[in-house]
Amino acid sequence: MKFEKWNIGAPAPGVVDALRQAGYPALLAAVLAGRSVSDPAQAAKRLECDDVLSLSPFAMADMKRAVERIRRAVSENETVAVFGDYDVDGITSTALLLDYLKGCGVKCLRYIPRRIEDGYGLSCDAIQALRDQGATLMVTVDCGVTGAEEVAFANSIGLEVVVTDHHECKGPLPDAVAVVDPHRPDCPYPFKHLAGVGVALKLVLALGGSGNEERLFSRYCTLAAIGTVADVMRMEGENRIIVQRGLDALPRTDFVGIHALLREVGLEGKPVTSVQIGFTLAPRINAAGRMGAADLAADLLETEDPAKAEELARQLCDLNRERQAVEQGICADALHQIESLPESARSALVLASETWHQGVVGIVASRLSEKYACPSFMIHVQEGLGKGSCRSYGGFNLFAALEACSSLLEGFGGHELAAGFTIREENIVPFREKMNGYVRAHCGKGVPVSALEIDAAVGDPMDLTMDEVEQLGRLEPYGAGNPRPVFALLGARVESLQSVGQGRHLKLQLGKGPCRFDAIFFSVTAEECGIRVDDRVDAAFYLQGNTFRGRTTLQLQMIDLRLSRAPSRHEAENLELVRRLSRGGILTKQEIDRLNAPLDQFRALLKAMRRLLPDGQARVAKLPFFRTTGELAGGREPFLRAALALLVFEERRLLRITAVDEELLDIALLPWEGSVDLYACPLLQKLRAGAETWEGREAL
Repeated sequence: MKFEKWNIGAPAPGVVDALRQAGYPALLAAVLAGRSVSDPAQAAKRLECDDVLSLSPFAMADMKRAVERIRRAVSENETVAVFGDYDVDGITSTALLLDYLKGCGVKCLRYIPRRIEDGYGLSCDAIQALRDQGATLMVTVDCGVTGAEEVAFANSIGLEVVVTDHHECKGPLPDAVAVVDPHRPDCPYPFKHLAGVGVALKLVLALGGSGNEERLFSRYCTLAAIGTVADVMRMEGENRIIVQRGLDALPRTDFVGIHALLREVGLEGKPVTSVQIGFTLAPRINAAGRMGAADLAADLLETEDPAKAEELARQLCDLNRERQAVEQGICADALHQIESLPESARSALVLASETWHQGVVGIVASRLSEKYACPSFMIHVQEGLGKGSCRSYGGFNLFAALEACSSLLEGFGGHELAAGFTIREENIVPFREKMNGYVRAHCGKGVPVSALEIDAAVGDPMDLTMDEVEQLGRLEPYGAGNPRPVFALLGARVESLQSVGQGRHLKLQLGKGPCRFDAIFFSVTAEECGIRVDDRVDAAFYLQGNTFRGRTTLQLQMIDLRLSRAPSRHEAENLELVRRLSRGGILTKQEIDRLNAPLDQFRALLKAMRRLLPDGQARVAKLPFFRTTGELAGGREPFLRAALALLVFEERRLLRITAVDEELLDIALLPWEGSVDLYACPLLQKLRAGAETWEGREAL
């Protein structure tokens, strides 16, 4: 089990019924109802996606000034430098603006910082180098809003600057010709969630003029879509339009490098969704920046030579494999560090090492945040100075948290969900303490619990069909604020298990009622899963089609798998029987016979529970605990008598039991001396008295 808690949505039945009557299929109706859609009209509006960007670019503060200065540079044949960033958002922003400017006949220079050598953002050395090459105007994309000092330096050497960015503003704005950023406090632009490439796109649309907006949007929507998805922007408003248009246009894009990358990863000629962008295309572009070769990815997006594009795409895929190997090593080291942290230092994970690759720590931070359900801060330390990457969890505002701890930092930048910072080595421990205190104060929790958000449990397994897969596609594109739907199938039976992909993945078949489903669980082995054939399980999954040899079939892509916490009909009857006994209800002779157990079985049940609590205490899922305890102890009616034994052992002070919720129990073994008379328990006395009464009646 990957997640300690599943939050399973319970869509309002009335709303689901109304949506189904309006023609929406079962699963799509459940997802919409669970996402605050209250009627069919609202559902239709939610699923609609415009194909034009209706907000004027000139609604952004300083856009007019930026356009005027760039147009003057074009008309006067100035050399214009584009200063980008090394992530996917920055690389696509750089490629987009350069392509437009070159199309206008502008002599352009490109500068993308090297992640390790240069770090994030503007640098005076880079600015001086661009000025030495003849640049008189520098346009930043996806960076610059926190570079007041560097912009002042550029001004001092005769290099004017236009800043375009989407990151949070802190302190005074740079003294640039224009600062275009929807997050600047005085910017009236109503949509605040554009990626850096979205702002660059808006700049190009403004430069092109109203008569050229559709042509330019058609050309650049693919670049803008890739950068927007990769930067995990909220998938609503203009971002939804950008990504949907980009996905539709991807097979016809003018950028030969994108076609080469699609071929290299096996997606050419196949439908590409936001999921494929996020998990297949973006990581390969991002790998270049992480491994110190961002220019390689920029070259791929800029080249017009198909042969060169093929070679660059291969190099990107090689870099991505190298990045994956490095990532695995860092992750293993980080997990070892976490084991040694006290509970007070686990509300926010602050980890550091001199051996970690600076370009890869951000990915590991993302994985740790998901695994431990808390913000994570990964720091590469070199010569007494740490460079950190951090990732949020559950909407926690990282930028505000870093601001609160800024007295311990040398600098920081980013946004709510992802950020970077620098810190002196001696401040790492105080930073860990302060950040953990901040998280506890703002999140109201101590040790975090990893939680999986599930849209709905599948009531009828017959609803899991390829038609439902196609209908769910109407929710695309997925992203922050519009996640890919997650479903749960409760009480399924594991019918087969098979390791695939050189033992790295798990293929399984699940059955429920008359239905059988093929499933795949990536990056999980059978041993890690802890599931066996014939186990009753709860499965959390994405619903998808799997195409093999030209045939597409239904597949469940596992997100998590656990021993079922949903009772079977027989188990539910057993639990109700124990409840009636504990509440003093009247029992039949047959029910009393089923509940009564010999002393040896109770002893075996206690022994089994002690085996399952090796440290003397644990938080357990109630129903799997009853099943496992009963299986270990053996005897008749093992589940029923395990449920009864728990009450008996608690009353006899052998165990202390605290209900966490309907599914979880905290159980602790209590010390005892000598023998304990189990049959002195009132419940067992009642059973014995009931049995004697029935025996007496039969004798009469």
